[in-house]
Amino acid sequence: MIDQTTRLRDVVGAATATALADALSLETSGDLLAHLPRRYHERGELTDLANLAVGEVVTVQAQVVSVKRRPMRERRRSMLTVTVTDGSHNLLLTFFNQVWQERNLRQGVTALFAGKVEEYRGRRQLTNPEVHLLDAESADPGTHGGAESFASGLVPIYPSAVKLPSWKIGSCVRILLAGLTELDDPLPAAIRDKYRLVGLLDAYRLVHQPSSWAEVARGRLRLKWDEALILQVALARRRLDNEQTAATARVPRADGLLAAFDAALPFPLTVGQRAVGETIKAEIARPFPMHRLLQGEVGSGKTVVALRAMLAAVDAGGQAVLLAPTETLASQHLRSLRNLLGPLGRAGELDAAPLATRIVLVTGSLGVRSRREALGAVADGSAGLVVGTHALLEESVTFRDLALVVVDEQHRFGVEQRDALRSRSARPPHVLVMTATPIPRTVAMTVFGDLEVSTLTELPAGRSPIASFVVPATNKVWTDRMWGRVRDEVAKGHQAYVVCPRIGEDDAAADAPPDAADGVLPGSLAAFSGGAPPGMIDGDTWDATAGSEDGRRPSAAVLDLLPALRDTELVGLRAAALHGRLRPDDKDEVMTKFAAGDIDVLVATTVIEVGVDVPNATVMVIADADRFGISQLHQLRGRVGRGSAPGWCLLYTEAEHGSPAWERLAAVAATADGAQLARLDLAQRREGDVLGAAQSGGRRSLRLLELLKDEELIRSARDEATALMCVDPQLSAQPALAAALAATLDESTAAYLEKG
Repeated sequence: MIDQTTRLRDVVGAATATALADALSLETSGDLLAHLPRRYHERGELTDLANLAVGEVVTVQAQVVSVKRRPMRERRRSMLTVTVTDGSHNLLLTFFNQVWQERNLRQGVTALFAGKVEEYRGRRQLTNPEVHLLDAESADPGTHGGAESFASGLVPIYPSAVKLPSWKIGSCVRILLAGLTELDDPLPAAIRDKYRLVGLLDAYRLVHQPSSWAEVARGRLRLKWDEALILQVALARRRLDNEQTAATARVPRADGLLAAFDAALPFPLTVGQRAVGETIKAEIARPFPMHRLLQGEVGSGKTVVALRAMLAAVDAGGQAVLLAPTETLASQHLRSLRNLLGPLGRAGELDAAPLATRIVLVTGSLGVRSRREALGAVADGSAGLVVGTHALLEESVTFRDLALVVVDEQHRFGVEQRDALRSRSARPPHVLVMTATPIPRTVAMTVFGDLEVSTLTELPAGRSPIASFVVPATNKVWTDRMWGRVRDEVAKGHQAYVVCPRIGEDDAAADAPPDAADGVLPGSLAAFSGGAPPGMIDGDTWDATAGSEDGRRPSAAVLDLLPALRDTELVGLRAAALHGRLRPDDKDEVMTKFAAGDIDVLVATTVIEVGVDVPNATVMVIADADRFGISQLHQLRGRVGRGSAPGWCLLYTEAEHGSPAWERLAAVAATADGAQLARLDLAQRREGDVLGAAQSGGRRSLRLLELLKDEELIRSARDEATALMCVDPQLSAQPALAAALAATLDESTAAYLEKG
């Protein structure tokens, strides 16, 4: 009897099984069934040949236009050149020593052609492609005919290899399906009945051998449910395990630091800030770890919410850590917390309040003495609040009683890094992660329900709207107006940012590693103009260095642009540079002067992306804006509009109007809704590996599910998975589902889930 575990050699023979294993890593019947068609050709519907990429292995449906044969120099050899078309574009097929192809590939014949796309003398071609005729009466044994397999009119096109074309894979699938009578079905019958889903074997038949598009949809819907339920069961089990993990319940005293802080606040909390604060207080008082995402627009007051949560942890006798991705941001947080707390944050100083705690900073650039003092205060518990960077993850850092970990800009830290800090406590601490614009994987995990989410939608009193515009570099009128806006704002007594993708300096300096905190990519000298995005780095930042090899110039750099602007557009204004290669003391000096109003224009890299809070800054120019990711652009513009005056964000680019890069910038300019931008980011970059470490793009754990299209299905699957776990956490009554779950959760994935 054939089932999902049957080896393919017992189904299709040893030779074919070896080819499937070598080319596509398909070894069992289950592997082959799960090797789904990439797309379907409909009879008469020709492939768009314009989009074929050189180097890609393709299967195309096209019509023969002409056939030419000519002898070669070698005796009794010949070359056949066949031109095929999709009606608009042509593709050349070259056959060496295959004279018999001429009998079948006559003008007007439609067939499938499979091979690797090459380029010869400026034309794309397939050399010795595999041929599958779709006209039964013209089929020759040598052309792999057999149109009876496509009688439905829908031709499945499979991911294939050079020596294993799509129709050969389809033939193997047909042999396998003919020998199957039933399959172990992981989807419980009650769920299939409730949502009117077909059985697993029927689903595979509908997807592999459809007679209509409706059948394809029915089969895919069922297989999407398999993906969604298995993932949701894995996450539901993780939530159940989390609730059984012992953590210290942190119940804050009613008359402690938090109450004193609230009483001294010079501004009222928003309704959202108070509601989220109450949720966090309730969750850290539970005997199992909190794992919550705080999502809010740039400037929505997440820092105040985080500080109130940290004070609640201190009031409960523990310590709280605020983990920042850069030294600049960590220093900014330190200043912000000290300013907000005043005497409440100055324990051990002359003007400290009676309830005061101590705040310490831990970064990699601390001197030996300062580091020793800071780590001592962390270890003995005299520092209730700790702010730091990746330096907090080192083994030498120990806490007396770590109660709460707050991770700012959580997408800048990997799961392994967050887990390293959580391991510093005897019992798992409570965790609060914050973001303004979630990366695709974060969106995915919130859709799947792996993160409990709180969202701040209100802006605190005094915050102003930000007007965003795309400025085409090719339009001198717009460019002049952009720099005129900068000068006008400075004339009103305000300040401005000019943001560049790179630091610059010279080609030799580009070899030096950038500040890991900077988000700045090294490269060669750049002129001040724009370009199209070649690709993404670290999941979000567009490659600022591209250009020298592909004919495009490198992107704008701080050290090149600043002197040019001082002599032209910003002549007479006080301008300074800020970037990751500056020493920490120099960075602090520049930021202190800018905050004090002693600098009019700050020309900077993305080192200012998060945490920099200068309410008097009202305008930002982002040079080569198309070199940045959506989330990064949204974060950057959040540095303006933080006071009572309106903010301006000008996205300067050479991207062509209507190009994907232009449309991406236009979408950012059109909305200030970070959640909407995150969904756009997800649509463009995909969700990454929901159960693995990939942040987005190349590696995916989903084959059919599309988060933005299948949200309702995913949420229904979460409800069903939660109900299953409540009554049968070991899945004793669902052995097929348990087996599918075990197959999905390999050792590394299971370990990843444990870390969260």
